Amino acid sequence: MANTNKSNFWLDLLSQFVELFLKSTTKRKQTYHQHVVPYDNRWAVRREGNKRITSKHKLQDTAIKKAKQLARKYKADVIIHRQDGTIRDRINYD
Repeated sequence: MANTNKSNFWLDLLSQFVELFLKSTTKRKQTYHQHVVPYDNRWAVRREGNKRITSKHKLQDTAIKKAKQLARKYKADVIIHRQDGTIRDRINYD
């Protein structure tokens, strides 16, 4: 009887370990939120999580228009930043 309890203990422990491992290795869902950010005295659109810039613009207004276009296409958000990098506004296109 004691041997059966030890076997169940180890099986439960192994099961929990495998479950935890599988949860940690699954990829997170990719987001398409578009950020309008300051870039070299200009403005840029950058997808959330990307280092690379999607597009560069002289005016923040044109960058916002481009970000809105992309956000509508992918049903995402537009996050508009101020010149100092703080968030000014967020527009949802779900």
